[in-house]
Order: sequence, then C-alpha cells, then structure tokens
Amino acid sequence: MSNEKDTNDPTTGDDEGREDTDSVPSDPTGNGDDAPRNPGDSGSAPDDSAESTSGDSGDDSEEVWDDTVVIENDPSTDGVGAGQEESNGAAADDTEPSEGGGIDELGSTVEVEGAEIDDDPDEDDLLGGLNIDTTAELEIPDRLVDQVIGQEHARDVIIKAAKQRRHVMMIGSPGTGKSMLAKAMSELLPKEELQDVLVYHNPEDGNKPKVRTVPAGKGDQIVEAHREEARKRNQMRSLLMWIIIAVVLGYALIIVGQILVGIIAAGVVYLVFRYLNRGSDAMIPNLLVNNGDTQTAPFRDSTGAHAGALLGDVRHDPFQSGGMETPSHDRVEAGAIHKANKGVLFIDEINTLDIRSQQHLMTAIQEGEFSITGQSERSSGAMVQTEPVPTDFVMIAAGNLDAMENMHPALRSRIKGYGYEVYMEDTIEDTPEMRRKYVRFIAQEVAKDGRLPEFTAEAVEEVILEAKRRSGRKGHLTLLFRNLGGLVRVAGDIARGEDAELTTREHVLSAKGRSRSIEQQLADDFIERRKDYELQVSDGYVVGRVNGLAVMGEDSGIMLPVMAEVAPSQGPGEVIATGQLKEMAQESVSNVSAIIKKFSDENISEMDIHIQFVQAGQQGVDGDSASITVATAVISALEDVGVDQSLAMTGSLSVRGDVLPVGGVTHKIEAAAKAGCTRVIIPAANEQDVMIEDEYEDMIEIIPVSHISEVLDIALEGEAEKDSLVSRLKSITGSALKEGNVSGPSSPSPQ
Repeated sequence: MSNEKDTNDPTTGDDEGREDTDSVPSDPTGNGDDAPRNPGDSGSAPDDSAESTSGDSGDDSEEVWDDTVVIENDPSTDGVGAGQEESNGAAADDTEPSEGGGIDELGSTVEVEGAEIDDDPDEDDLLGGLNIDTTAELEIPDRLVDQVIGQEHARDVIIKAAKQRRHVMMIGSPGTGKSMLAKAMSELLPKEELQDVLVYHNPEDGNKPKVRTVPAGKGDQIVEAHREEARKRNQMRSLLMWIIIAVVLGYALIIVGQILVGIIAAGVVYLVFRYLNRGSDAMIPNLLVNNGDTQTAPFRDSTGAHAGALLGDVRHDPFQSGGMETPSHDRVEAGAIHKANKGVLFIDEINTLDIRSQQHLMTAIQEGEFSITGQSERSSGAMVQTEPVPTDFVMIAAGNLDAMENMHPALRSRIKGYGYEVYMEDTIEDTPEMRRKYVRFIAQEVAKDGRLPEFTAEAVEEVILEAKRRSGRKGHLTLLFRNLGGLVRVAGDIARGEDAELTTREHVLSAKGRSRSIEQQLADDFIERRKDYELQVSDGYVVGRVNGLAVMGEDSGIMLPVMAEVAPSQGPGEVIATGQLKEMAQESVSNVSAIIKKFSDENISEMDIHIQFVQAGQQGVDGDSASITVATAVISALEDVGVDQSLAMTGSLSVRGDVLPVGGVTHKIEAAAKAGCTRVIIPAANEQDVMIEDEYEDMIEIIPVSHISEVLDIALEGEAEKDSLVSRLKSITGSALKEGNVSGPSSPSPQ
C-alpha cells in the first residue's frame, strides 16, 4: 500500500503546511539519508538543535539528531522509516483490492475452507453442505476482517475506509461485531508511517514543553542517548564534587583547624552539586508515545474513558518550589487520541462522552493535532500546555440506536461528511453459504478461547438451530454473535468439566438451560410463584379476564393477565388503565377504546372502564402487543360473557379491528405452554416466525388470526351470545381480512 498521504483526508490534509512552519529543521538527518523525514512530524527540539546538526547529514557512520544527541548506527533499526515500507509492502498490498475490484476482491465473501462442500446441498442440511466430523477440520482466516460474519456491507465499508483513511460510525445492537470490525481496521492500515512522540523541556518557558515526532523505534534511542549523556555529565560532576569536598575538608582540618566549618562547607558543596544534577536530569526528554514494538497500526479502545485518558493530561505536582518540583514535560501523559496516531481510535457508546470531551475530540479530528494540558482546573498541571501533539487517527464511533440522540451534532457531521455511517443488521437470510459461515464461527470461538473441546457436527447443528430460533424471523439467522458465542462457551465448559474429548449435542442442549438470561430465570420464577398462590388460571371461563403474553428483555416470555371491569361513572365516562403503562402501551389502549366505543350498544359515556395489567411489576408495560388482550377483556366485561382461561393471546390491533404482527412470538408461545395453557392466539403475519422448541410442540395449539372478530369467536363463551357479538363487530369495523392478508407493518414490532 502506498506510503503517500491521502490528499482527500481532512484530518491530514494540512500536514504539509505544518512542515514548512515546523520549528525543527527540515534536514533529513533525523532518519538517515535513506529515510527522509516524515511529513507528519510536528513540534520542535531544543532551540540549539539546528546549529549542532548543520552539515552532518552526509555522515554514513553515525546518525546526528537535531537535539545534539549522537546515536550510533544500529543495523537492527536502520531505515526504520523507509525500510519498513519495503518490508511491509507485500502485507499492505494484500489488503488493497485491485483497481475496479468489487466486494469479492475485498474479502467480504470469504468462503469456508478446510472441508469438502456439496455442490447442491439439501435445504434441510444445517451445515450448508459441509462434510465435517468436528470443527477442528476448518481453517480460520488470518485477518480479523474475514472472520466477521454476516455484515458484508459493514466489512466492505471498513476495508474501503482503511484504504482511504475515512472515519466510520457503526450503529446497531450489541454483539453484532462492531468492536471486531474496529480492530480489523487497525490490521488493514499501513504501519510504515508509525511515529514516536517525545516531549522536551522548554528552557524559555517550563510550562510550554516542546514536542517532537520521529519514526517509530527512534524514540527509545533518543531517550537512551540523553540518559547516557546525563550519566556522563553526572559522573564528571560527582568526581569534581568529591574533589572539592576533599579539598574543603582538608583545608578546614589541616590549615584552619575548624572541622565543623569544613563539614558545613562540604554539605553546601554537596547540595549545590545535587541541584545541578537535577537540572541535568531535567533535560532528558519524555517518551510520550512509543511505537517501537508495534507490529500493526495502533488500536485504542476508549469506550467510557474519562477526559484525561482520552485527551491526555498533566499530572499534579505538590512540590512547586524549593527546587524539588518535577519538570513539567516529565508530568505530561498522552491520551488515547495521541496513542492512536496513525491508527484507529474506537469509542463505543459514543453518546456517553460528555459534551466537552466530544468538542475536543472534534477539534482533534479536524486539526490532526491536539495540545495536552491538565484536565483538572485545581491541579498544577492546568498551567502546563504542550505544543500540538499529532492526532492523525481514524475514528470509529459505535453505539445503539439511541447513541445518535446525545451525540454532538457537529461531531457526527464530521464523521458523516468525511467518512461512512453503517447500520449493523440483527439478522441475515438463512442460506447454505451462511450456515457454513456459522460453522466457521463456532470453530473461531473454540480457537479464540483455547480451552474448549472441538464441536461435533451434531453439536454445531444444534447451535445453528438456536441461531435460527433467536433470529425471531423465519428464514433468518441471528447476528447477535456475542450471545450465541456465550452458548458455545457454556457448552464447551460443560464438555470440559466432564473431560470429554468433543463437545456433543447433549452438551449444547444442557448449555441452553444453563445459559438462560436473567429475564428468563425471572419469568420462570414468576410462573412458579403464581402457581403457588393460585394467581394463574388456565382452565374454565372468567368474565373480563384474559391471559395476555409479553416478553422480558429480548429472549424470555411471560404470561401477563389483563382484567377489565365496567362501573358507573360519577362524571364523564373514561377508560382508566393501570400497570405503569408506557407511552406505546397507553396509545394501544386508546386505539382499543375507539373500537369499544363504536362496538357497544350501551352508552359508555356514563361508564368508567377500568383495565388492569396484573402484576406488571416495576418495569411496567411497553409496546402494543397486548391490544387484542385488552379489547377481549373489555368486551367480555361489557357483555358479561366469559373468556376461555386455557387460552392465551398476543397481537396488536388497528382502530379498524385488524390484528397486526408483534415481536417475540416464539418466546411468548413457550411461556403460555409453561403456564399450562393449551391454546394460543397469534397474528397470522407472525405464523412464519414461530420456531418453538420440540418439547412444546405437543403441549400447545397455535391459532393464527387476522381480525378481532376471529379472536372473539375463539375466546368467548356461549355460541349464541358469541355469534351475536361477532356479527355486530363485523358490521361495524368491516369484514375480517382474508386469510393471510394483514394490513399494517410487514415486520414484527418490537415490544
């Protein structure tokens, strides 16, 4: 990959301009004749450097640095700047697509290798045609970018952004591969431009340390050379000090005869020389950023970092007088934005950064450099401010959908204007190719952990079945790999605990029970407690009571009874709903009340309709999936007709009576089965999303519906009364939709 700067990159575009005004001479002696000075160097060395280095650049036997330090030529580090470009050229070229190449050349469709693949795999083959016995037979790609699964668009963007040095913002659910893609970018960036950053004492103003950048690996040499020079000076001063002390003591003892005076004089001489030695030590530069041992472009994860860790800081010095103070340049600490220079700065949950830090981050991105000062106003470090330190990094910001709400608009504008915004998908279409990649994902998790037994083909099939189930959509696989990886590790731990050579299907099944989320465990506990106190009803008919269904968290269902009661009103009639309903749930109650007002023959303006979500808990109710439950409970109470308690239901409802799709139907159905219900009503549009466990298939009957009239026909007691109610409702709200057609959104609404 080329070592030239991208002239289109806004964060590095004015580096050439800074070179002309740099206080360090442009003489290339800093890196030898064969390695010209990097255009990104900034800052300056001590002011007498130019005079000491003039005319020495042609010397082949030694390298003369512009801060008066002479470093002997070291074959192991010779040509660090230019030589690295040649040695890393092949690796860099591997990450660069051919001209005009598409996504195939970029590695986004890396195929599984290491096993035979059937030409025409069976549709029911969960391995996608892979012929393997265990995951040990698969080869794992070397590059992280090729290990990311299911986010083809995001991988394409990351590789293009690495080539052009563009910023990226990735938004999506946790566990979809955002941090992995950020690390992958650091592998793709060229490493031949890496720099060390040194901070020098400024003799003119100690509170304004000078900054100098040198090629990676040279910083240690400079500091060591300064230390050696300081050590030699200190040795000479120490020798001179002891000679003077000996003369003073001899004179006082032999000539004057006053040994006490001699001791006092010797002590004064000792303190003077110690103070001079401190001044000599203060001239040793502080190696602020050291990339000497860095093999790839730097990667800094600054998620949740405080201002000092992110922007740099200056340590407080309680000794500010008496010659005991620490030189200001020795107290300077680099921030993540400086350590990420020429590399990647990754910040997850970007919206958690305070506004001030976001503003400073924006400045660092735009200017390509940022001075370091003390972040605490009460610290002595607040008086110190260095020259600008390079911050030529590629920023990857990440977060959930709410991250954009509290993000500084100007910072987002900079990322969007000079980079890419990527949405990370939660699911992906279930194809043989993707199934093969999921097999490789399990092999990758086993290899990364290093302690798990390899998975058998049957165990892999069970994990892929769980990936299908967790997607919540028929014909899709989940892309929440962190949670799925947790299942893989728990299964492997169980196998390892049994000293098994391989992880089998039984281990995975056991892991599914042990790796239940907190919400799942709470839901199961709620169900058991309700049984103990007879709060759960699963047989007979009850007026105004319906078994609703809800989800807790993302992957656990719970039965949530809804009760309704009609009472005379003391004033204008109203609908009163309790259970800590949140905004969407309140709106769904309003929609239901519109149907009820139109449906009822009675004058409900003189009635209060009370709706209670029983044991909703402190978390309240969010979402509209209880709409048909509320409607059924109220209609039952108005007409004094019982509701079948062996039936549970879930579904949203339009003001016209159409049953609309909702989310989490699989987990809700399983919750109904656990609670003892024998039938469950779901929206017809969600029928394709049902992927319940085998143990529940014979326990419960699933009834898809498209209209509220169908719900009432199934749920209410008594044929004559029920027929009258259904006919009246159809005449008012319109005929039920034809089977399979549901108006409203085509994808499930999250609850």
